[in-house]
Amino acid sequence: MSGTLQAEVTNLVRAELVTEEREFAALGPAWGRLYRRCGAATPFQSHAWLHSWWLSYGMPGRLRLVVVRDGGELRAVAPLMRVHRPLPALVPLGGAISDYGDVLIDDEHAEGAAAALTAGLSAAARTALIDFREVRPGGAVEQIYARWRGPRRRVRDSLCLELPATSMDELMGRLPSAKAQRVRAKLRKLTALGVEQRVVGHDEVDAALRRLLELHRLQWQGRKVTSEHLQQRFSEHLVRSVGPMVRSGDAVVTEFRLDDTVMAVDLTLLSRRLAGGYLYGAHPQLRERKADVAVMLLNACTRHTEMGGRGALSLLRGDEPYKHHWRPDAVVNQRLLLARRRTAPLMSAAVCDVAARDRGKELMHRWREHGGGRP
Repeated sequence: MSGTLQAEVTNLVRAELVTEEREFAALGPAWGRLYRRCGAATPFQSHAWLHSWWLSYGMPGRLRLVVVRDGGELRAVAPLMRVHRPLPALVPLGGAISDYGDVLIDDEHAEGAAAALTAGLSAAARTALIDFREVRPGGAVEQIYARWRGPRRRVRDSLCLELPATSMDELMGRLPSAKAQRVRAKLRKLTALGVEQRVVGHDEVDAALRRLLELHRLQWQGRKVTSEHLQQRFSEHLVRSVGPMVRSGDAVVTEFRLDDTVMAVDLTLLSRRLAGGYLYGAHPQLRERKADVAVMLLNACTRHTEMGGRGALSLLRGDEPYKHHWRPDAVVNQRLLLARRRTAPLMSAAVCDVAARDRGKELMHRWREHGGGRP
């Protein structure tokens, strides 16, 4: 069921609550136009990604899309779902497999659209906390946070590492001379081995993604891996979402061949402001033949981004040591908590939980620094 919230700014600009999956599906074309008009949008706010995610991960009766319409056109969307644990809350669609959460706001109508969306979110929240996770600095939802009249808190979320969206030569120029020379040697090694890369065509994306997942499973065999990437629901989501994203220019899939055999597949997601290498699969034989897979993937990613006018090449969430070889900038995602006055205790509980988890991580870090001894 959907309906108009008590959140009209004018007779034409109004916020509505969409709770039906078929209406979510039907929003695709208008959502796509809005996505193009929101400069802060990341690929994780595209309709293809979020609707596919809902089909794989959504719970019946939990969908809560707050949409702002101006006549027949979408001006803003907050893609949310209702959860009950650990606290009653509205949280972004996309879940743990999405590196950034946000809303969409039309840049050309930002003032009215943001005001209507803020009012719509307040009406939709009722007895729930609004909990925006993994907001990249500069995200559109910061406009909502600035207008929120009730209790609000901003806390740190995940760390992301970012490089300039530029050429491989310029990235190597950021490195000390000796390290840059080693990277050039690794690139020459890839050429000497005969590694060839090819952007996958629209009609080949589904097969290439299935090959990516097969290689991803193989490369992590016997080692700790993100278990969700091995699940059938994740595979279905990836194949279902990325095809439309490739057709709209929001994703690119690259194959790497050696001796006419696909040895690696990479998925890079694209938006106006950033590009990010989301997932790859590489056959262990590449490393056995002394091919540096990280250099190979970054080199391919820069070819997709250097002419696109994007500001950042995101290495996405995670603080893995290999990422630091490139001297990236640390960018900390934000968690924006919004409450109504009667739900302020829920926000206090969430903030206390964050503090407790941070303290636990700090103690664990100290414990490891002392070789497993007393913190």
